Amino acid sequence: MPKTENTARSSQDFVPIKEVRDGVMILNNGGLRGVLMASSLNFALKSEDEQNAFIMQFQSFFNSLDFSIQMYIQSRELDIRPYLATLEEAYKGTMDDLMRIQIREYIEFIKSFVEGANIMTKHFFVVVPYSPAAININRGILKNLPWSKKGGETTAKKKTQKTEFEENVSQLDQRLAIVQQGLIRTGVRTVQLDTEEIIELLYKIFNPGEQDTPVQTVNKELI
Repeated sequence: MPKTENTARSSQDFVPIKEVRDGVMILNNGGLRGVLMASSLNFALKSEDEQNAFIMQFQSFFNSLDFSIQMYIQSRELDIRPYLATLEEAYKGTMDDLMRIQIREYIEFIKSFVEGANIMTKHFFVVVPYSPAAININRGILKNLPWSKKGGETTAKKKTQKTEFEENVSQLDQRLAIVQQGLIRTGVRTVQLDTEEIIELLYKIFNPGEQDTPVQTVNKELI
């Protein structure tokens, strides 16, 4: 029986993301991704005219795009532990007996209500892509250039790569601005995630069983 090679691979091998830099996801294939966090609308509470207007605006927004976007909804069970911890601190710091009884009853009510209702939280994200055009370099023509020779990357090549990255990010920023302007006309507000927030979002995607702190961008006055 032929020997089989050890195919054990780390989970990182299956993630198509090379790094996150300057609020931009850089994929293994060189593509760039920006992430917007979007506010929500209670569509059911709007009048029929408002609903129709929203649908028309949203349709117009999609028709105005000449590139694809991805919409991602993150649904998680509500983590009530930080709130309960705050109530416990208030309980310990209260000297009034009546107030302590009321706080304790409220804590028990919150616990039983959340356990029975299975309350979920939702966050909405829009992923905007930009893929730099591939350039085929003729090695035969450029082999005599300084950065083509052995001995590592030259300063000129590093500067070129930095300039190309900045130009690509500029193109991505233009697309992000188009999406933000289009969504604001529908009544949906957005905010771009920075590097730390993108890393946190990716961590929660690949570790769905863990409940940590909520996505911090909710503090940026989206809602």
